[in-house]
Amino acid sequence: MKVCLVGSSGGHLMHLQMLKPFWEEEDRFWVTFDKADSRSLLKDEKMYKCYYPTNRSLKALVINTILAYKVLKKEKPDLIISSGAAVAVPFFYLGKLFKAKLIYIEIFDRINKPTMTGKMVYPITDRFIVEWEEMLKVYPKAINLGSIF
Repeated sequence: MKVCLVGSSGGHLMHLQMLKPFWEEEDRFWVTFDKADSRSLLKDEKMYKCYYPTNRSLKALVINTILAYKVLKKEKPDLIISSGAAVAVPFFYLGKLFKAKLIYIEIFDRINKPTMTGKMVYPITDRFIVEWEEMLKVYPKAINLGSIF
């Protein structure tokens, strides 16, 4: 199975790193910001650099949508996993067209309110995971797996 792990640097990237027992034996690649933390954490990994800042940026959305198309066409992942943020949106929507399975994990610090990215990808995910029981009121079709931390 080929896995695409996509997310912002910082906490979102650390969130995905905590899933290492799942992805460490899989053929994988990463999509994240070209920042010191991601370069350090992913120094031995295949990484595609996405455009940032992404928050509410139409420019970033357009650039990252073009990147997503190119990367997904080349890599053909079976599964795309993200915990946010905005860079996940084009990868999820185009990933759906490329027939990839989509798993989104709502970030740990959201206890009872959705993230913008979560709201945008929720309708198309194959699995939507939350870490707090209260979030099932926000995302009724989600699965509560508890804390990844």
